Amino acid sequence: MVSKRMQASLEGSICIRDIFEEGKKLAAIYGKENIFNFSIGNPSVEPPAIVNAAMKEVLDSEDALTLHGYPANVGHPDVRQAVAKHLNKNFETSYTLDNIIMTSGAASAIAILCNTFLDPEDEVITFAPYFWEYKSYVESFYGKLVPALCDQKTLQPDEKTFEKAFSPRTKFVLINTPNNPTGAVYTEASIRMVAKVMQQKELEYGHPIYLISDEPYRNLAYNNIPVPYLTHYYRNTIVVYSYSKALSIPGERIGYIAIESCVDDFAEIIATATASIRYLGYVNAPSLQQKMLKKCVDASVDISIYEKTRDILYDGLTAMGYECIHPDGAFYLFVKALEEDDTSFCNEAKKERIIMAPGSAFYGPGWVRISYCVPSELAKASLPAFQRLKERYDRGA
Repeated sequence: MVSKRMQASLEGSICIRDIFEEGKKLAAIYGKENIFNFSIGNPSVEPPAIVNAAMKEVLDSEDALTLHGYPANVGHPDVRQAVAKHLNKNFETSYTLDNIIMTSGAASAIAILCNTFLDPEDEVITFAPYFWEYKSYVESFYGKLVPALCDQKTLQPDEKTFEKAFSPRTKFVLINTPNNPTGAVYTEASIRMVAKVMQQKELEYGHPIYLISDEPYRNLAYNNIPVPYLTHYYRNTIVVYSYSKALSIPGERIGYIAIESCVDDFAEIIATATASIRYLGYVNAPSLQQKMLKKCVDASVDISIYEKTRDILYDGLTAMGYECIHPDGAFYLFVKALEEDDTSFCNEAKKERIIMAPGSAFYGPGWVRISYCVPSELAKASLPAFQRLKERYDRGA
C-alpha cells in the first residue's frame, strides 16, 4: 500500500504532464498539425550546435573510466570553476569552485535545499502564481508552502501580502524570475522590496531567512529587459540554476547551486547540502553532462524564436478580446479564462483542440497558462480556434 501522504498529494494535484500526454493522444487521432498543445514547457528551439559537438569531443577525448566513474558529490572541480568564472564575468560576483555545487537540474537543487533547511512544519514562502511542483518539493520534507499572491494587474510581488506570509517558522523564500507560469520578470523595485522585507523579518525573528532564487529562465528575457541578480540585493541569497532552457536540454538534467561565502552558516550549508545529495539518492550530477557543460557554459539558444511566437499569440489573443498580461520572459502566457472555473474553460478549449494548463495548478485560479514553446506556425494556426472559442462564450454557448 502506498503512503497516505502521497495518496493525499496525488488526489490534490493537477498533473500538467497528464494534460500533455492527453494532447499527444489527440494528435495521434486528428494529426499533430490539428492539435494546439500549449500544455508543457518543453523547449522547441534546438540546442546550440556547440552542445552536441562538445558532447562528442568529451567522449572522444576524456579517459573513459574517469569520465564514467564517480565524481565528487558536489561535481567535477574544473566544471565548478568554469561555472564560477562564468558567473563572476556576467554578474560581478566573487564565486570560486567552493561556492558551486553541481546538481541534476534545478528540481534536484531545490529538493536538496529543502532537505538541508527544513524541519517538520517549517515554512517556505513563494510568490503566486508559482510553479506547481514547489508545493510537492516542500511538503516532501514535511514543510509548509505559504503563497504570497502577486498583484493581479502587474504580476509583481505585493508588499503587504508578502509581509503577512511570514512567521517565526519561515526558513526561506523561493523566488522565480522570469516566472513560470506568468512570464513576468520581477523588476528591480520589486526585488528591493523583497530584500527590505526579508531584512526586517530577519531582525524581528533573530535568525537567518534565506532567499532561494530559482533561475532556469534567466536567459529567456526579451527586449534586453534586465533580470536583477539577487545576490546584489540580499546577502543571504542562494542561486539555483538549470541549463534545461538556456541550452534546450531538459532531459539531460544538469544545473547547479551557487552559494556565496558571505551567506550565514555557509560552511554548514555546504556540508549539509553535500550530504543531502547522497541521502536523497542523487549521488552526483551526471558526469558526462558536467564535462559537456564546461565547454558550453557561455552558450545559449536563440530566444528570438520564442519572442516571435509570443508576439503572434499575445497580439492575436488581445485583438480578439482575451485578457492577458504581456510576458517579458520565459515562454509562458497567462490568460484570463472566459469563465470562473479555469479547469472547465480548459475542457471547453479541448473541443477546439486547444490544450492548455489551468491556472489553479499554479495557485492562479481563473487563469490559464499557454506554453508557447511551440513552432511559430502552430501558434499562428491556433488563432482561428481561439476565435471560435471566444465566440462560443460570447454567445453564451
